[in-house]
Amino acid sequence: MSRAFVNEDNAAAQADQPVERQVSTQPNYVTPQGLAQLQAKVIELQSLHAEQTAKGEQADKQRLADLQRDLRYFTQRLSSAQVAVAATSTDKVQIGSWVTFADEHDTEHRVQLVGEDQADASQGLINWASPLGRALLGARLNDEVLWQRPAGDQLIEVIRIEPA
Repeated sequence: MSRAFVNEDNAAAQADQPVERQVSTQPNYVTPQGLAQLQAKVIELQSLHAEQTAKGEQADKQRLADLQRDLRYFTQRLSSAQVAVAATSTDKVQIGSWVTFADEHDTEHRVQLVGEDQADASQGLINWASPLGRALLGARLNDEVLWQRPAGDQLIEVIRIEPA
């Protein structure tokens, strides 16, 4: 058999495998809610994986491969999770804090600093290691901090800090 045919077979087999989800190199700090979400996600994926495996030959091979990939990722994220101490300060921004800040146009924005897997900007949940999260983390009430954004740096003022 020609080497070309062997390589084509290998390429076809690799094409069916999903691309692995990249695991962040930053510490995996999570809020208690974020930990609960990770635990629920792993349980959900284990259940879906068991359902697909039980189907035997009728299992959707691509779906099964995707579930295995996601299960590896979320299991790793759960095992590396470090629950941040509950945010209790109203003077200093911590992971879990709800922060209200004013931008250059005096528009107020309210966000909560959370772990990477819990982040959802549409809900105001911001990754603590994102540019906005890094600007706010450790800031004190009435501090002006520099938010280094891809669209250009912006000074923002912390006007309220609420515990989680």
